[in-house]
This record gives sequence, C-alpha cells and structure tokens, in this order.
Amino acid sequence: MVTGLFTGKRILKKARPMVALMLAITMISATTGCGNLDHTKVVLTTGFTENELFRIEDRSCSEAEFMVYLVNSQNAYESGFGSDIWEVSIGDDSMESYIKDKCLSTIAQVKAMNLLAQEKGIELGESEIDEADSAAREYFDSLTNAQKQVMYGIDEETLCEMYKEYATAAKLYDYIIRDINPEISDDEARTITVEQIVLNAWELDSMGNRVALEGTKRQEVQNKAQQILREISEGTEFSVLMERYNEADEGTVSVGKGDVAPEIETAAFNLDNGEVSSIIESDDTYVILKCISTFNREETEANKVRIVEEKKREVFGEQYDEFAAKLSKVLNEELYKKIHVTKEIEPSTIDFFDVYRNHFGSES
Repeated sequence: MVTGLFTGKRILKKARPMVALMLAITMISATTGCGNLDHTKVVLTTGFTENELFRIEDRSCSEAEFMVYLVNSQNAYESGFGSDIWEVSIGDDSMESYIKDKCLSTIAQVKAMNLLAQEKGIELGESEIDEADSAAREYFDSLTNAQKQVMYGIDEETLCEMYKEYATAAKLYDYIIRDINPEISDDEARTITVEQIVLNAWELDSMGNRVALEGTKRQEVQNKAQQILREISEGTEFSVLMERYNEADEGTVSVGKGDVAPEIETAAFNLDNGEVSSIIESDDTYVILKCISTFNREETEANKVRIVEEKKREVFGEQYDEFAAKLSKVLNEELYKKIHVTKEIEPSTIDFFDVYRNHFGSES
C-alpha cells in the first residue's frame, strides 16, 4: 500500500467516503499515511515563503492549493453526511483533523508523483496541457468571490498548474502499471450472496465511541441470537426474522474473499445454497447467515476487476514507496495548525475533481 509523505496518524479505518475525492486516494488506495517527518530526511531551510505550506525537494505547496483540496473535500462530505459531520469524533480527534490530514497526504503524494514522473521522463503532451488550461478556466469561472477568498485568492494560473500535476500523476500511474494484467480465477474472485442477521454486542458511550457490552447485557444479546436460531429451526422464514432483528444496514449482501472478518468468511464460504450458519461471534457482534447463492457470476466478474486494480496499486505502491522514502520534505506546522474548515461558506456548484474527470476522461 502506498503511504503518505506527511504524518497521517488520525485514521478512520472503516471510513467509506461516498465519493472518490482525490486521485491519490482512489488511484493508490492511500488509506493511511506514515511518512512521519521524524523519520525522514528534512532539508535545512531559511524558512518558508509567505503562505507556503510544505516543500518536497524543489516542489512547493501553497496554502491556496491546499484549500482547494480542503474546500472540495468539505463539500463532498457535507453533501454525503450533512453539516453535522464536523461534530463527529474519530478516537481522540475531530473529523476536521482527519479530513485535513487526508488532504495533506493526497496533495503531497501528487507532488511526489510528479517528481517521480520527472525522473522517468514522463511529461504531458500539448493537448493535455490545453485540457488543463481549459479545466482551470472552467473551475475558476464557477467560483464566487467569497469562495475564491476562502481559497486564499486562488487564481487561474495556480489551478492550471494543479490540474497539470494531477494529470501528470495519473500518467505516471498508467505508465508504471501498463504491463500488469494478471489472470484471476473464478475461485480467487468468487463472490457469494448471503442474508444476514447481525446483533450488536456494543453500545455508544457519551463521546460516541463504541464500547463492548459485558456481563448480563452481553448475555442478553447471546440469548436473542440463540432464540433466533431456534425459530429458524422451527420453520420461521429467515427473511422474516432478518426483517425483525437485523441491526446491520443491509440484509442481503455479496461477500468476496477478504471482504469480511476471517471467521465470518470461513462460515459463509462453507455454506451450501439455502443452508443457515450457526451463531458467529465477530467484532462484538453475533451473526447468523443464510446462503442465497454459492456463486454470484456478476459479482465475481466485478470482483475480478477489483482484484486486478488492487494488484496494480500494489505494483505501483512498491515503486512509489521506495522513491518517496528518499525525498527531503518539510512541513510548515505553524501554518498547518491555523488552517480550519470554513463552515459559513456556500458550497461550490462545481467540484474540482469532477472538472478534472470531465476534461481528462479519468474514472479515478
């Protein structure tokens, strides 16, 4: 897995943003970032220029560039989860800190990927530069004066450079994985369909953190699971009990290898069509499964595509991590601490990353 250049210690392991916000997150699966400055070579400098957030070798990132990422991320998260998302805590930290770190990791990766592209002689063609110009103009013209002010006076020229860096990073990725096309067997990608009844053996404390049930409370959940299993054995339809008791967001789910906890995977893949599992205890939940299909062809074919893409990311990640580990990088921590999500600003009508996809045809 590709790691970030700056520290990403605030990690939401099971976060699933509703959209693929940024190239690096989608393209190289950067769910963590461990490039802690304490463990990397740091260049000796005479200080940062005004509004300079970080430097990687000779590549600099301004506060305005960072705010483009942050504002667009803010819009996407609020669109998906509502403005109350900023009240959520992630461990001992805030959602704002988590999103800031994600943006920092992503834009740092894009800068580093451009350095790697330069080393490999990868450049944009004239038509690609023209698309970057056009994309920058489109996005800049969509912004109100207030939005531009929040982005610290972002200008069209800076946006053009950002789009060019973004496109160069994508071109580098395509170049490195160009010959990776492994054959994936049906067995490796096999996806099954099950119905599930999930009973939670946890509750939320006053801070919104999940706490496992103990003693009598936990025994009550176990008893309920055993009662449900008895009702199934007595002939009650699984779907009826699922509708009544299931505490998961979904009832019918498709499962591939590696998608769920090992104990659930083992139980699920050992079921025949129509067979019901025993009670499975996993991650402070009690789960009962019914197999609907031991082989979902459509989902299996889709899973083959996902596995291939993951293998490509792994190949890219090996080269990227080795290169990034040698880079000199320094973060303006004082400036970084001063940056905050601006909640009063009206959301943009056009997304920076959607504009990129429209002009470059990327699905990332």
